[in-house]
Amino acid sequence: VQLQASGGGLVQAGGSLRLSCSASTSGFTINAMGWYRQTSGTSRYLVAAITRTGETKYAYNVKGRFTISRDNAKNTIYLHADSLKVEDTGVYYCNTGQSMAVVDGTGGGYWGQGTLVTVSS
Repeated sequence: VQLQASGGGLVQAGGSLRLSCSASTSGFTINAMGWYRQTSGTSRYLVAAITRTGETKYAYNVKGRFTISRDNAKNTIYLHADSLKVEDTGVYYCNTGQSMAVVDGTGGGYWGQGTLVTVSS
């Protein structure tokens, strides 16, 4: 499984971004997918996850501002990030693999290359 993420960039606080992540597989069924964030000096932690059936989970500090969605036909997930805050800055990694691990914050076995989101004040 290969994951390709895009959509990061520089945005002012209060602005919006949309991240995308597409999975390339060899007939492998993609179940849960998620977005993790890492900042300097910290480990990656779960921002949002979505199962194949559309169930979602969010970190407490992005609830109501971020929305995760997916297109199963394209093996693609999206993260709509609104009302961005400076503390949302970080490298966002797309993740998939064992569903429970993706959703519980451990992280599945496959990671994308990361896309940098910088929110300026």
